[in-house]
Amino acid sequence: MRDFETWLTASMDKPDSRTRQAMSYALLAPGKRIRPALLLAALEDYGCDRSLGYPAAAALEMIHTYSLIHDDLPAMDDDDLRRGRPSTHKAFSEATAILAGDALLTQAFETIADSDPAVLPDLVKILARNAGPEGMILGQTLDLDAEGSQDITFAQLEDIDRYKTGCLIAAALEMAAVLAGHPEDRETMQEIGMKLGIEFQIQDDILDLTSTEEAMGKSLSDQERGKATFVSTLGLGSARDMVKDLDRRIRLLTGSLHMDPDRLVKVFDQLLNRSR
Repeated sequence: MRDFETWLTASMDKPDSRTRQAMSYALLAPGKRIRPALLLAALEDYGCDRSLGYPAAAALEMIHTYSLIHDDLPAMDDDDLRRGRPSTHKAFSEATAILAGDALLTQAFETIADSDPAVLPDLVKILARNAGPEGMILGQTLDLDAEGSQDITFAQLEDIDRYKTGCLIAAALEMAAVLAGHPEDRETMQEIGMKLGIEFQIQDDILDLTSTEEAMGKSLSDQERGKATFVSTLGLGSARDMVKDLDRRIRLLTGSLHMDPDRLVKVFDQLLNRSR
């Protein structure tokens, strides 16, 4: 991913300001880069040059980062730690953090505009749909609505994570299919992404219980707030079993894609075995 990191860093070469500094602080902090990794791996499995996906991958990372900045704010999750460093509103200020998030969301659409013009309208629609009020924002809304509730159902938890986490992951995979000229794979890619988002969040819930803030690089605040999670709902053993079942289903789905999913499966392996 070093080549992509270089490209992403260059995309932040903008006129200096306090807001731009906060944007770079959040965006260029060491992160897992899951969405770019999935998009670029899928492109290579399709036999394409990975650089074809840099604008879309960067746009996804910008939107993901803006969501983290806003999610950490006192009005949302009120978390002080992100990616092993003080959250953006702690390192700068709440007002600057809000502006930095707004600016990253806006810049994401400027960045994706550098994609192949032939498929740009589809890419923009995928990005907007999965990031907006029927995608990630819906998941965040459902999450806020459920906060403090003691009777949240398993189905509600799935919906929260499907939208809040799954949508941007699904967008990465769907964009890869579009960029590679395989629109027939879009539906399968979306299904893989949604399942992967739920799997990822269950793993986060498990790590929230079994890991430390130092290892995770972020606040482990769900337990303190009494927030319902897959672990609190299912129990640790059943949550781990669900991760394995989702991983099995995801790998079965890759068999219908018009590619040899070698690199994509390697990313799945990394996510399955992650410790942070």
